[in-house]
Amino acid sequence: MKRVLFIILFFVALFANSQIFFEDKSSNLGLIDGGGITDLGNGISFVDFDNDGWDDITIASGNNEPLRFYKNNQGTFVEVNLLVPSINYQTRATNWVDIDNDGDKDLYVTSDTNGNRLYENTGNLTFIDITQNSGLPQSNILTYGTSWGDINNDGYLDIYISNRTFNTDIINHLFKNDGDGTFTDVTISSGLNTDHELTFCSGFFDFNNDGWQDLYIANDKTDSNLLYKNNGDGTFSDVSLSSGTDIVIDAMSVTVDDFNNDGFFDIYITNTPHSETAPNGGNVFLRNNGDETFTNIAIASGTFFDSFAWGAVFFDADNDMDLDLYVSGMLDGSVAGFLPAAFYQNEGNETFIQPTNIGFVGDTKSSFSNAIGDVNNDGKTDVVVFNNNDTPFVWMNQTTTSNNYLAIKLEGVSSNEDGIGSVIEVGVNGGKQYRYTMCGEGYLSQNSSKEIFGLGNNTIVDYVKVTWLSGTVDVLYNISANQVLNIVEGSHLLSNSEDDLSIVTIFPNPVKESLLFKSLNLIDRIYIYNMLGQELIRVNNDKNNYLLSLLDLQTGTYIAKVIVNNKTKIIRFIKE
Repeated sequence: MKRVLFIILFFVALFANSQIFFEDKSSNLGLIDGGGITDLGNGISFVDFDNDGWDDITIASGNNEPLRFYKNNQGTFVEVNLLVPSINYQTRATNWVDIDNDGDKDLYVTSDTNGNRLYENTGNLTFIDITQNSGLPQSNILTYGTSWGDINNDGYLDIYISNRTFNTDIINHLFKNDGDGTFTDVTISSGLNTDHELTFCSGFFDFNNDGWQDLYIANDKTDSNLLYKNNGDGTFSDVSLSSGTDIVIDAMSVTVDDFNNDGFFDIYITNTPHSETAPNGGNVFLRNNGDETFTNIAIASGTFFDSFAWGAVFFDADNDMDLDLYVSGMLDGSVAGFLPAAFYQNEGNETFIQPTNIGFVGDTKSSFSNAIGDVNNDGKTDVVVFNNNDTPFVWMNQTTTSNNYLAIKLEGVSSNEDGIGSVIEVGVNGGKQYRYTMCGEGYLSQNSSKEIFGLGNNTIVDYVKVTWLSGTVDVLYNISANQVLNIVEGSHLLSNSEDDLSIVTIFPNPVKESLLFKSLNLIDRIYIYNMLGQELIRVNNDKNNYLLSLLDLQTGTYIAKVIVNNKTKIIRFIKE
């Protein structure tokens, strides 16, 4: 009887640890109005605009509708009016961005009807329109999305403006931040395309891990998507063809993350279904191969969607240490064969499944942009969604789990204030996770400035490593779980001796068959000892990684000694 009871309790605990569930709580939380009705949808931001530690919500506006600003009052929202006079015309995206590194969020608003606007935050959420003197375009250039990044690593955020135009001479623009509240158009001098495009959005990220922000551009209809490699001298090279990213689809989004934790950032792009007129239907999932090429794994991974998709976002729904995927769609589910939306659960082997009984009840509205944040600071990621002519969804993460988390917030010093363009690496029990901080991503969206890492059942993070655009590297060791960790650039500098060893990891642990050793530097030798100190295996190596077979070892605890640059790291592991 006791044995049966134990088995029952075991499976109950197992189920409870992984029961993903989301519920729309918009009306309970105080969100009663959306952004109105707009063809092709509007943007949504889930950014803490008043720096009080709680993620706020901003919703772009439809015709004759104001921008909606919802301040988060410790878990509920109240609408506030931040702009006088208010914007009451159709807008597309809202980006909260600190353009002058003064510690408060400025606001950039795009429109395809009345022109874009830049508002400086003069303190205490008081804003003035500085568009006229900023050097940024004032007239209507049919803008949808914008993305912000530091293309020359000077500590100031530059802007790429995406314009979707038919039969005009309007082009997309790259503006360099001069650091004095003004911007200079460097589109031509940087080597970017000057043809007019049907561009919804773009994203700055470092696709080859060379420390410079590259640029990916999503184009609609017959214009191919573009990947520009940052040459580090103020110019870009078009590597779309050589990288395999020059897809021709109805591209709506640029969603970037490292879904397989290999240290290289991947791109998910939404699309219309195969029955539409675009050359290729269905969403595209570009896996970064780590050699400046990408492979489309949408079908193989189970994330093809094949409906009318718009916003998409990666996040760890159950804090189990891998990134899941949520996709919004514009259909209501009444058309057979076309998904209204989808949640894809990461299985950890580069495949995803669509689990059932996980909530999302009523996810059948005409939805476009989405963004992630944490409404109640419980360490479980929530999702907000723009619904056309309707109240937005606030998908509260009600997942029942004993898994832990670590939330990380960056503050740049030599780099830009918000740490945009930084790589965050988290090491837990031999495994690694990576995030890349962005500003303006997905479809007309902006995610929270906090990065939430799932930790599984681990209560201690071995290390957190932040590589800033300035080249500064901070490393913190032995971090307790379930907290918000604020990291100031340069506060935990990594020494050269630490750098050699902190990045040596093994995976998996415990291990059954083969143990993978990884390092950013060359691994010279690997020794395996039993607990009596007897040497059992010795490997000479000249690579950054090594897959060691342990099939001949009996079950038990062992010691690995890894030599990197004549320095030694000792790691204990369990052979199952």
